[in-house]
Amino acid sequence: MFDMLHHAQYSDSNIRPNVLLATGLSGGPAQLALFQKIDVRLPAGVSALLGDEGVGKTSLMRLLAGDLAATDGQLWVMDQPVPLSAPEPASVLWLDLRLPQHDAETPVEYWENLRRHLPAWSPETQNTLVTALQLTPHLGKRLNMLSTGSRRKVGLVAALASGALVTLLDQPFASLDQASILAINDVLRQFSQHPSRAWLVADYEAPSDVPLASLLSLDTRA
Repeated sequence: MFDMLHHAQYSDSNIRPNVLLATGLSGGPAQLALFQKIDVRLPAGVSALLGDEGVGKTSLMRLLAGDLAATDGQLWVMDQPVPLSAPEPASVLWLDLRLPQHDAETPVEYWENLRRHLPAWSPETQNTLVTALQLTPHLGKRLNMLSTGSRRKVGLVAALASGALVTLLDQPFASLDQASILAINDVLRQFSQHPSRAWLVADYEAPSDVPLASLLSLDTRA
């Protein structure tokens, strides 16, 4: 059972509003109770969710975003109750960065289809990342023609440009070249000072040189 979630708040987190608060959260994939009655708090800015392989980082994000059905719990975003069963993408966004089921779309088509549900989408962030991640030569290609790394870059552009109140980033640096990792870190550093939005980065270690609002870690318990 993967239900031990530890929070570490940083020195200025007490002056940051809680953007997301989940209480009594239970559930997991295939109706397995990986999590039992845990609480999750995300203050404004960038937080990290750390844990080894298989401890449930992705499952926790999917529960928060409604991609997995929670069996219990309550969710608030900016102090407003949000249904755990189907939070709007503009409230809580998690994307499978492998982008399954989008093989026939080009990056531009994928972004255009997604942004219809995201009124705060940032064209400026989109354009900045397209250049920084060297995606311009691939914009007219179908996703099934792209490498794993380029495909994940397309998903990262969507997540980081989304304008969602809460953005959940699942191992955003996997399969990326060093220049792209630096570009993503640069965007996260800018986001770290945002007063009313939250980003959660799930990985084995925290992103380098990014000031964190809080640190969450998952342990296992038999």
